[in-house]
Amino acid sequence: MKKIIASTLILAVILAAIVVSAGCTAQSSEQSSAHMNTPNLPPADTGTITISDMANRTVDIKKDPRRIIGVGAGALRMIAYLQAADRVVGVDDREQKKYNTSGFGMPSGIDKPYNLANPDLSTKPYIGSKTGDPELIAAQAPDVVFFTFTTGKDAQTLQEKSDCPVVALTTGDLGKNKDVFYQSLRLMAKILGKEERAESITSYIDRTIKDLNNRTKDIPADKRPRVYVGGIAFNGAHGFLSTDPVYSPLQMVNGNNVAASVRGGGQMMIDKEKLLEWNPDVIFVDEASYSLVKEDLKDPVYQSLPAVKNGRVYGVMPYNWYANNYDTVLADAYFIGKTLYPEQFTDVDPEQKADEIYTMLDGKAVYSDMKMLFGGFVPFSMLEK
Repeated sequence: MKKIIASTLILAVILAAIVVSAGCTAQSSEQSSAHMNTPNLPPADTGTITISDMANRTVDIKKDPRRIIGVGAGALRMIAYLQAADRVVGVDDREQKKYNTSGFGMPSGIDKPYNLANPDLSTKPYIGSKTGDPELIAAQAPDVVFFTFTTGKDAQTLQEKSDCPVVALTTGDLGKNKDVFYQSLRLMAKILGKEERAESITSYIDRTIKDLNNRTKDIPADKRPRVYVGGIAFNGAHGFLSTDPVYSPLQMVNGNNVAASVRGGGQMMIDKEKLLEWNPDVIFVDEASYSLVKEDLKDPVYQSLPAVKNGRVYGVMPYNWYANNYDTVLADAYFIGKTLYPEQFTDVDPEQKADEIYTMLDGKAVYSDMKMLFGGFVPFSMLEK
């Protein structure tokens, strides 16, 4: 009897072990299955984005940066265009200098359209010259620094010394380097979460350039006056013989630039004899060089030019100040178009058009301020202050 009971107990223990073992095996299998069927969840949000800047550097930046700095020519302009001026926590010296109030002439400080539209920018803390001071930048604890007219090496050095993310950008222009400008603007917009605003800007500029071209592209060559643009400022004011063979506002209205035959592009000096040979019908003067050109035009030789004798000399507002002020380029183009081809611009008031452009890009109508500072769209003989 005892043997039977013992045998029964042994059998019960064996059966219990089998059951427990089976249960553990099932649980392990379920856990393994559950682990294998877990969906691929996205990685946890680290709060940063990684971009490749215009110097082909990889930079990690805090998402939705609220404290930003623009260093160098054109950086703050793009920030203002993207309606992010309220995030700026420091500016370089060119964004704080008081503008010239003694008379028409060279831009000298906070007299750029975006400064006039955003006067509070000049009150931001000083962060050094146009290349930035690492310690002064670090003191403002920016989430990101946008740096123009730089190299990858210099941008990296500023990043390491300030311990702040630095993004290298290129300002470009509205001519052959327009795509470069758009790339930089869109990259900045991506970082700031302003992509929609960037597309509004580029679309507006493209439509405006297209409108200027459509109004003037079919004008016969013999109906296009010979035009000279003098007093072109570059790193300072220059006299009447300073010109630009590829002056953008004139190109945009398909104007006949008498200097176009000169090889090269950008600001250059010509000989007086060459200007007399060209004998332009119409002359535009960069108002940044007002004082110098005013004196030059007293020369009897220049007084003999038909454009001068017929009162066909006009002022255009300076746009090449701390890189291209794209807004003024477009505004000047409408004034030049209206002056050269009035029938093609009957529906355009250049001053009103300028304010439309300034409002769209800078956020405020500032033509009256620009006119007060530089002279505006008037015959050059009327530029008195």
